[in-house]
Amino acid sequence: MALNTDFIVIGSGVAGLRAAIELASAGAEVTVLTKDKASESNTEYAQGGVAVVLSEDDDPGLHEGDTLVAGAGLCDERAVETLVTEGPKYVQQLIDWGTEFDREGGELIFTKEAAHSRRRILHAHGDSTGAEFVRSLIARARAEQSINLVPFANTERLLTTDGRCVAVEFLDPVLKAPRQIYGKAVIMCTGGAGQLYQHTTNPPVATGDGMAMAYFAGAEMADMEFVQFHPTALSIDGAPRFLLSEAMRGEGGVLRNRAGERFMPNYDERAELAPRDIVSRSIVAEMRRTGTRFVLLDMTALDADFLKHRFPKIYETCLANGIDITTAPIPVSPASHYSMGGVRTDLWGRSSVPGLYAAGEVACTGVHGANRLASNSLLEGLVFGARAGQAAIADQSQIPGPKPQYERLGTLDFGLGTQMSTAVRKRVKRLMWERVGILRNRDGLERAIAEFDQIARASLSTSSKNFVTLARLIATAALWRQESRGGHYRTDFPEQDERFRIHSIQRLNEMITSTPEINFDRGIGV
Repeated sequence: MALNTDFIVIGSGVAGLRAAIELASAGAEVTVLTKDKASESNTEYAQGGVAVVLSEDDDPGLHEGDTLVAGAGLCDERAVETLVTEGPKYVQQLIDWGTEFDREGGELIFTKEAAHSRRRILHAHGDSTGAEFVRSLIARARAEQSINLVPFANTERLLTTDGRCVAVEFLDPVLKAPRQIYGKAVIMCTGGAGQLYQHTTNPPVATGDGMAMAYFAGAEMADMEFVQFHPTALSIDGAPRFLLSEAMRGEGGVLRNRAGERFMPNYDERAELAPRDIVSRSIVAEMRRTGTRFVLLDMTALDADFLKHRFPKIYETCLANGIDITTAPIPVSPASHYSMGGVRTDLWGRSSVPGLYAAGEVACTGVHGANRLASNSLLEGLVFGARAGQAAIADQSQIPGPKPQYERLGTLDFGLGTQMSTAVRKRVKRLMWERVGILRNRDGLERAIAEFDQIARASLSTSSKNFVTLARLIATAALWRQESRGGHYRTDFPEQDERFRIHSIQRLNEMITSTPEINFDRGIGV
C-alpha cells in the first residue's frame, strides 16, 4: 500500500533539514527519508565552518568577490549574490535556534581560510561545526510535529506521472521491502558523491544516488566534471582518510616535503592559502618529484594549547593514529571532497522536472562555479534548502495532490547480493581515482568510459547502476571540457580556454550540450 504525505524530503543534512523546517513552518506534513541515521550526512563531517558576513569589517560584496574568484569564471553571479546576502539572516536564525558557535568574551570568533579576503568563518566546538549544525537542526525539526524523520530508509528511485515527479520508491526499514510514498513535491537533498573515488573524506553514505535518481527521472545535470579534491587528508596506512581542515593552514600551518622543505611558495604566490585545486595539484606534483605517497602538514610552530583547543577532534584523531600534531608534522595527501556539479536548478531549487526540487551538494545552482570557496557549502545548504522549501510551498497551488498507487513500471531487484555491488564499486572507485581524478587526459578518460560501459552491461543492483552511471557522467563531462579550470585539470589541455566558459548540461539519452548560464530562474511564483 502506498503512503501519502504533503512533501517528501530525501536526505537529512543541512539542506534537507532546513527545507523540512521551512515546509513544516508553513503547515505542511513532511516526510524526511534518509539512508542511515538522521545525523549521518556530509554535514556532520564538515570541520572548516560556515563562511558568513557578520563581522563589522566584512561586506557581502567582498564575500561575493572571493567566491567569484574561486569559481574560475563559471559562477552564476545571481546565485552568489543570493548566497552572500541571504546567508547572514539564516545563520542568525540558527543562532536564535540554539546553535553554539565558538565565542570569546561573548563575541563570535571569526577565522580565515584559503582564498577569503576577511576573517569570516564561524566554527563550533573548534572543528565540529557540521556536527553542531546537525544537532541544532534536528532539535528544531523534532519540535515540528508535522515532520516525520524516517532513518534507514534507502530511496531507490523517483516516480513520475505525465513528466511530473509525484513519489519515491524506498526500502521500508521495518518491512524490509520496497514501498512508495506520494506527495505534492520531492525535495532532493542527498549530498555529494565522494565515495565514487578510492580516496575520499566523505562518509559511506555519499554515493551520489540522489544525482543518479534525478538523472534517470529526466532531470538536467550540470557541471559534473568539476570535483573538488581536498588537499589535506590524513595519509597513514590503516587509518581512515580523515579530513584535516582548511582552517589548519588558515591558522598558520605549512606544507613540507619529506626533506622538511616548505614547497608551496614554489607553486603559487599565495602558498598554503591558494585555492584548494591549486594546493591539491601542487601536492601531487611534489609527491611525484620526491617519490613519496604523502607530504607533511606542519603545525608545530603554533602554541600547543591553542591547537588542542582550536582543533580538538583533529588532535584526538591524529593522536589515536600515533601523531601528536603539537610536536610532529602530519602525513597528508589529497582526497575527493566535494561535487560542484549536480542536478541543475534555478535559484529556488526547482529542477527541470516539475515537482522535483534539489538543494545542497546534490544540486548545481552555479554558486560554486568550477571550484567551491572554502566553507561556502554549509551556507549554501542553509540558504538554498530554505528557498527550495519556500518555492515548493508557493508552487503547491499548481501541484496536484497525492496520487493513488498506480501499476509499477517494472520491478526493482532488491535481492542482488552485496558481492556484485562490492566488486562493482571497487572497480569504479579505482577507475575514478586513476583516470578521472586530480589530473586527467583524453586517453585515461576514454578508457574509463569504455570500462564503465562494459560494467553497465552486466546485471546490476539499482545502487550499482546508479554508481556506475554517475561515474560515467563525470568522465563524459571531463572528456568534453578540453581545458583546465577550477577543480577540472587536463594535462593535455593545461590552460583555460574562453570557448569553454560555459556549463556542461547532460540529459538522459542525450549527448552533452552547453549553456553560458546555469540557471533558468522562473521566480518564486507568488
